[in-house]
Amino acid sequence: MLQLLGTSDLLQPVSFALVAIFLILLYKWSSASATTANNSLPPSPPKLPIIGNFHQLGLHPHRSLLALSKRHGPLMLLHFGSVPVLVVSSAEAAREIMKTHDIAFSNRPKSTIYEKLAYNYKDIATAPYGEYWRQMKSICVLNLLSNKMVRSFRAVREEETQHMINKIKDSCSILSSSSSSSSVLNLREMFVTLTNDVICRVALGSKYSGEEGGKMSKEIIKEFVELLGTTDIGDYIPWLSWLSHVNGLHAKIDKVAKQFDDFLESVVQEHIDQMSKSGNDERVHVENKEQKDFVDILLGIQEGSLAGFSLDRVGIKALILDMFIAGTDTTSATLVWTMAELIRNPRILRKAQDEVREVLKGKRKVEETDLSELVYLKLVLKESFRLHPPAPLLLPRETLESCTIEGYEIPANTMVFVLAKMVGSDPKCWENPKEFLPERFMDSSVDYKGNHFELLPFGAGRRGCPGMNFAAKLIELALANLLYCFDWELPHRVRREDMDMEEAAGLTVAKKVPLFLAARPAYP
Repeated sequence: MLQLLGTSDLLQPVSFALVAIFLILLYKWSSASATTANNSLPPSPPKLPIIGNFHQLGLHPHRSLLALSKRHGPLMLLHFGSVPVLVVSSAEAAREIMKTHDIAFSNRPKSTIYEKLAYNYKDIATAPYGEYWRQMKSICVLNLLSNKMVRSFRAVREEETQHMINKIKDSCSILSSSSSSSSVLNLREMFVTLTNDVICRVALGSKYSGEEGGKMSKEIIKEFVELLGTTDIGDYIPWLSWLSHVNGLHAKIDKVAKQFDDFLESVVQEHIDQMSKSGNDERVHVENKEQKDFVDILLGIQEGSLAGFSLDRVGIKALILDMFIAGTDTTSATLVWTMAELIRNPRILRKAQDEVREVLKGKRKVEETDLSELVYLKLVLKESFRLHPPAPLLLPRETLESCTIEGYEIPANTMVFVLAKMVGSDPKCWENPKEFLPERFMDSSVDYKGNHFELLPFGAGRRGCPGMNFAAKLIELALANLLYCFDWELPHRVRREDMDMEEAAGLTVAKKVPLFLAARPAYP
């Protein structure tokens, strides 16, 4: 979902300014500090005065932290400016953090960017641990993302998936050795449209695509996610907070926050106006719609009011915000990575296609009721989550109190990052961890739902992602239909061994180079 660390163009001026400042400081101060002398704390790499270990993050923070963890161990203490940061990179340590001591590690650190973008921490993802967060999560889990609600939106997922399949059929002809590039599809664009349309229909009641408002919402989401992957240096070195004003970061945050709020405000007001036309009778309003959307549900909760808790308009917008930010980029990125791995591994691609075509046996399309029979496809998805977790750095936690983890003292108010990417590739847990091999899960009970700490694409514990079931349903349905309806191959003259699998820097680690594939209809 969300995370503090990432890179963007906005950070580059900060880096140049910091270099000049630090050269002066380092002239007067010692160039580096020795590893901490307090043996009760986790191991630490040497740090610089003022900035601590900031200089060691690089363009891809999760890669830099992975390299440092290999040298210093699965529990490593860093300092970002004056803020202590614990980096966790083993399943055993993750279990301690997210199960044994889950309450102690259930807070979220403060962030200027989150404060401005997430309605002053009014959403679930960034809200501090406490009664407000418990009530909001309860609303989300019981009323928006319960198993019953996820099932109720089956038709939306199936309709939008079929719409994607139909567009592919319309845009590509049967490929031959002389086929033109017009038959080649940009899968990232296709999957972003799919996930955005599904989430818009489920959350807002309309797709908001194919029109100016829809284009606007996609553009806002893109900018929003980019900002969430940006660091405000003032959060860690307060006396440098002026840099975020000079380089325009705060101005851009304010602009994007207002744009997104204007969009959500217009949608909420539209729902209220529709209810007014129904005489404020929610039953009549809903009967005039095919399906209750999240805004309908939340307005109903606001009207009814929970005992001791009032859901206001800001809270409604904050919850809807989470649905967009947590669902769009992560789901589309997973679909791209999975298709990329399948095309790189033709044996696995053929095995997955054989399964879905055997199970369907001539049906026109894959429906959600068919997914339970697609055993191998589920293994493929698990393996994709293992190698390519949507957020390689889970959303940071913060310790509410000091505690002891694996013999080390962890002070209160320590920021905590769990390296889901490294946990998923730990050779202590996985044989041949760099190889894409779905069969490793064949006789294994390991799943991605937060009970097995060697596989953590959605986190675990109190702060685990509540939308995992919804995301998994859409991913499985889309993959099954793509494999059933089409044969896939790389564009002409592109070889599997030449595929670029580099990761892009950002909040969600997407494939840096877009994935272009050619589709050939499998059935007339």
